[in-house]
Amino acid sequence: MTGQLLSLLTPLALLLFVGLADLSLASVEEDEDNYMQEMLTRERYNQVRMPEKSISSTANAQGEPKQKSARKMPKGEMGNVKKTDKITDPTKAVKTPNRKTVKNKKSTLKESNIISEGAAEFNSMTEECPPMGLETLKIDDFQLHASSTKRYGLGAHRGRLNIQAGLYEDDLYDGAWCAGRDDPLQWLEVDARRLTKFTGVITQGRSSLWSSDWVTSYKVMVSNDSHTWIILKNDSADLIFSANREKEIPVRNIFPLPVVARYIRVNPRSWFYGGSICMRAEILGCPLPDPNNYYHRRNEVITTDDLDFRHHSYKEMRQLMKVVNEMCPNITRIYNIGKSQNGLKLYAIEISDNPGDHEVGEPEFRYTAGAHGNEVLGRELLLLLMQFMCLEYLSGNQRIRHLVEETRIHLLPSVNPDGYEKAFEAGSELSGWSLGRWTIDGIDIHHNFPDLNSILWEAEAKKWIPRKMFNHHIPTPEWYLSNNASVALETRVLIAWMEKMPFVLGGNLQGGELVVTFPYDRTRSQGVTREQTPTPDDHVFRWLAFSYASTHRLMTDASRRVCHTEDFAKEDGTINGASWHTAAGSMNDFSYLHTNCFELSMYVGCDKFPHESELPEEWENNRESLLVFMEQVHRGIKGVVRDLQGRGIANAIVSVEGIGHDVRTAADGDYWRLLNPGEYRVTARAEGYSPTTKKCEVGYAIGATRCDFTIGRSNLFRIREIMEKYNKQPIRLPARQLQAQRPRERRVGT
Repeated sequence: MTGQLLSLLTPLALLLFVGLADLSLASVEEDEDNYMQEMLTRERYNQVRMPEKSISSTANAQGEPKQKSARKMPKGEMGNVKKTDKITDPTKAVKTPNRKTVKNKKSTLKESNIISEGAAEFNSMTEECPPMGLETLKIDDFQLHASSTKRYGLGAHRGRLNIQAGLYEDDLYDGAWCAGRDDPLQWLEVDARRLTKFTGVITQGRSSLWSSDWVTSYKVMVSNDSHTWIILKNDSADLIFSANREKEIPVRNIFPLPVVARYIRVNPRSWFYGGSICMRAEILGCPLPDPNNYYHRRNEVITTDDLDFRHHSYKEMRQLMKVVNEMCPNITRIYNIGKSQNGLKLYAIEISDNPGDHEVGEPEFRYTAGAHGNEVLGRELLLLLMQFMCLEYLSGNQRIRHLVEETRIHLLPSVNPDGYEKAFEAGSELSGWSLGRWTIDGIDIHHNFPDLNSILWEAEAKKWIPRKMFNHHIPTPEWYLSNNASVALETRVLIAWMEKMPFVLGGNLQGGELVVTFPYDRTRSQGVTREQTPTPDDHVFRWLAFSYASTHRLMTDASRRVCHTEDFAKEDGTINGASWHTAAGSMNDFSYLHTNCFELSMYVGCDKFPHESELPEEWENNRESLLVFMEQVHRGIKGVVRDLQGRGIANAIVSVEGIGHDVRTAADGDYWRLLNPGEYRVTARAEGYSPTTKKCEVGYAIGATRCDFTIGRSNLFRIREIMEKYNKQPIRLPARQLQAQRPRERRVGT
């Protein structure tokens, strides 16, 4: 029976299986507090015959003896292991036992040969595995265990890489796993639920504004049954890894050689003086093939789209956009809207049946991403979207063809390329929570726009609207336009682009959460950090947000785990920006108050910078949402405002009764007004023209209702026009000036 079982196992799994099978009879010690299970006794441990292979090291800080050198560590790995520690093949747990202690030499030699063969294959597979998914939540809370916990909010389920505690720490949502006691018997455990090839560990300290807690060194243990544990060894000495020097920068340790097991534990050995044992972690591991594994099949997401699923540098991004343009030259156009502070061009791609031209009656839509350079998922989603739309258009997908032919789509994948290059250089797991977020000048682009909310609300308080000021297209303050203003070059470029194109709807893709936010993003009450602050178009914004969230695979899933501290699924995956956290000068508020464009923010994943292996699943999570949201640009009413000669009137105002926010016509007189289904009284007016009002009905089907206006010149304008034509004084000339001019006319006449 044992031979049949062994024959079914791969050499990789066999290596650990044989060791654990022999060690299962070992005596196990438990400390009096039951914080951890003791390792195997040295006698039993030494009975397993392992192939000899060692790596150079000197005595470590714990006092383990020196070992001879046999292998040099690859560059980048040695820095993650204490120089004072010995590094060896983890398959070699201890010295080869004395032959006299082996009862059955024939059996032992047979096992030794099998293990040696497995070890040879094992040693050849030294590539690094991707993260198992603590940060992306693929590892659920039930797979995380700990020796002890300080309180529930600091439990094992919070020991995830880059998890955030938020401003107010409490008993539910803190920023790490913290042990209940500070001693070397503590551990954080991950159950992979199947045999897994573990290759490394990434650690961080506790996310906290008030505490400084992190682990400075740790050991790693593996097991197949969670009862019998093996420590990664340096020959006869325990392997101790150097960990963090502060609480935010992730530190990665790659094992000298992979180990195969189901369970893995991280056992802190030292921690910051004055702090506690607190840790956030990610495990690098490759699940071994197991078609009968229920957990793997249940969570598996496979994409059928043949796209370029990898992270792209700036140069690679530019090349990919060029490839898409060459594949679909008739519907795409690449252009740049300006340059970053470091001189990198901000490239956009236009997707339309008539690229390069605005067609009368065709709405313009935009997606932007990468305003925070370290929020990389949105950037890659837009690169995938442009590939997908090109391929599907060529294959005859009617939905995509209709979208391309009826919409002018603009995709700007990297608003902050300078910041992205910083994060890209560090890597997906090592960039932390904020590296590359800001511009080179240290500016947050998304919140770098002029605060028009305050200007509008002050005018409303003084009852200046609409007499002295409009409720829309609020001009940019003069101080903001000065060269001395703290405005990023990228922000100025964005504003020029937003003013040039008659965008109707837009979405900016961000990361680190699963939620869609809509304006206003700033609270109306002074000094309040959270408050519902709706726009006059609140119902429309709520629908737009829900259209994205409801078609996302996870956003509205009530059973999903929260990313950090907020359970947005209770709100259908959407939230008013100001009720989450107030932020003046956001891109969303500026777009709404300064242009016709309704802008929302999509936080598309808990992990800002997911590993490449996660991109296919993230694409599946967001693909339908990206398409559905674009289609919403065709909801509401549209039309053209013309004069009696049939010419389009630019800059005409289109207002809807009961909604205190108007829109304006584009250069050709065409307009688009996003509205929910219903019947509306709509008025079109322009300077020098008499206003016209009509009823417009919006249905439930996608497709904007046509609502054109023809307006004639006002009587007052005609009088002015006639008087100016015949060189007469304007009608508004003050009476005193008229009286002063009459005597002169009489003298000239005489």
